[in-house]
Amino acid sequence: MVSSVLTRRAPHVFNDATGSREEQFAPFMRTQSAAPALRSLDVVRVDSMIPLSRPNILESDIERACEVLRTGQLVQGQHVRLLEEHVAQYVGVAEAKAVSSGTAALHLALLALDIGPGDEVIVPAFSFVATANVVELVGATPVFVDIDAATFNIDPEQIEAAISPQTRAIMPVHQFGLACDIERVVGIATRHNVTVIEDAACAIGASSGGRMAGSFGTVACFSLHPRKVITSGEGGLVVSNDATLTASIDALRNHGIEELNGTKTFSRVGYNYRLTDFQGALALPQMTRLEAGLTYRAHLANVYAEHVVHPSVALPSVRAGKRHAWQTFHVLLDDDIERAHVIDHLRASGIQAGPGAQCIPEQHYYREKYALDVAVQFPNAHRAYHQGLALPMAETLTVEEVAYVASRLNEYG
Repeated sequence: MVSSVLTRRAPHVFNDATGSREEQFAPFMRTQSAAPALRSLDVVRVDSMIPLSRPNILESDIERACEVLRTGQLVQGQHVRLLEEHVAQYVGVAEAKAVSSGTAALHLALLALDIGPGDEVIVPAFSFVATANVVELVGATPVFVDIDAATFNIDPEQIEAAISPQTRAIMPVHQFGLACDIERVVGIATRHNVTVIEDAACAIGASSGGRMAGSFGTVACFSLHPRKVITSGEGGLVVSNDATLTASIDALRNHGIEELNGTKTFSRVGYNYRLTDFQGALALPQMTRLEAGLTYRAHLANVYAEHVVHPSVALPSVRAGKRHAWQTFHVLLDDDIERAHVIDHLRASGIQAGPGAQCIPEQHYYREKYALDVAVQFPNAHRAYHQGLALPMAETLTVEEVAYVASRLNEYG
């Protein structure tokens, strides 16, 4: 695919000049003072269920969305355009296109790259199932590769062996908000002349070597689901420096409408994958708080690291040069621990926890279609699926709540 290339923008951190830091982070700023004294925290019982995730939506965010609703102009408009501009500048790419979900973003990326029947796309065996579903939706074949047991990201050592003459793309996932070994993935893709599609659904704000996740591949996709770092309820973003590709996505998300010879026309079969303007208005102010939110999530991750001392619980690994967005705090239980019992134990203590992602070839559809020997071919993905545990993580959680989760996990058994 021959495309014109736009200039990659320098990443930029946004600051909200309309209010103080305290106003922006009212739901949880009271906990920031506790940061220097993690060892002296008093672990207290909370009165309500601690959720796995809870979005940090302020009253001012709700009011911005309501302002759009009052205008009656609800479809994709100026707030979506502003969100796209902010995200593109933050990630350090030329353009961003907002769509109705992270899955829609991945689907459109594959379509815009003209990937379809007869093509293969390499994907990690451990991810949310949408990573492989979109490959199936365009008629291509997902080729699964096992993950690194320490990071839960695709193992670059195994990618090269999975490449065939039919391989059109590699779709690495920045799992749980941790950038994969993306530099190596891009190097492998370059040697074999295949495209890199970053599944950065969980990873806005993550970086590798000081460069933002989403800026390495030909195209990258983010999610705005409520469990992500910023949310529009449902939503997604496609980012790229490739002008031809983003123009194609622009048309595909809007019923195939393009302007030809000064006239708008339905130039191709497209989809209704647009983001509404009130969703854009809801997500836009969250971008101004993103850096502070990521810093606070990192602080909560440190609280977990400080307080989780159970000998049968392995903490997540973050290698040098990586900035984790901490969309999820995902631990790994020893094989002799029954995860369902741990989940029940935490629930009884008022804590929500659960599996982090799926071993995709182990799911019914893929098991029936491809009949892969999952435990042998993808042992790390298989173990992460059965022994992985996602613990509560959100800006709206307090340090005390996270310390309480850690204490109850330590008590198991």
